[in-house]
Amino acid sequence: MKRILKKMLRVIVAFCIYWYCKIVYRVKIVGKEKVPKEGALLFCGNHRTYLDPPLITVTAGRKLSFMAKEELKSNPVMRFLNFTFDGIWVKRDNRDIGSLKCAMKVLKNGGCIGIFPEGTRNGMEKNGGKLKNGAAYMALKTGAKIVPIGIQGPAKPFTKNVIIYGEPLDFSRYCSEKVDKEIENKVSEELKQAIIALTNKQI
Repeated sequence: MKRILKKMLRVIVAFCIYWYCKIVYRVKIVGKEKVPKEGALLFCGNHRTYLDPPLITVTAGRKLSFMAKEELKSNPVMRFLNFTFDGIWVKRDNRDIGSLKCAMKVLKNGGCIGIFPEGTRNGMEKNGGKLKNGAAYMALKTGAKIVPIGIQGPAKPFTKNVIIYGEPLDFSRYCSEKVDKEIENKVSEELKQAIIALTNKQI
């Protein structure tokens, strides 16, 4: 019964967020047809504002769990959304093996995970253009495809904002029990270039 009620809650909240974003932020969705209907996926995009996670969650066309920093628990809205959409809290200042294992379990069961490889909002600007290797590591450990996402616009009310889904990236040929650091960096770089291309794409 609880599972049914939570599913109903998820549908209602997703509906409200979707239309709120469409009306208030004039969100245009591009490339959604490229998202595979089945199989494990990592959704990875650029990170501008707190609007990004729910925006991806309700437009991806797949049920996904977002990885979010534990500090957001203090925000009642973010805590509610994390509960509603089965998000995974991450302790960023520690080597949080628990959240990583939880995310990889979802992927190994054919589910979907959302993660911002920048690590924080506008992270590439703060990290010298580099991405964190978490998404690359999970893809290489589980064989999950990565869906790159480019989010455009100022995220201000009544301005045009666009979310662009790119072709899934398949790195399963590199999968192994022990992840090679050089390969991990290569995957992160390829993902970064895909995200940048989508972010700068003319629509």
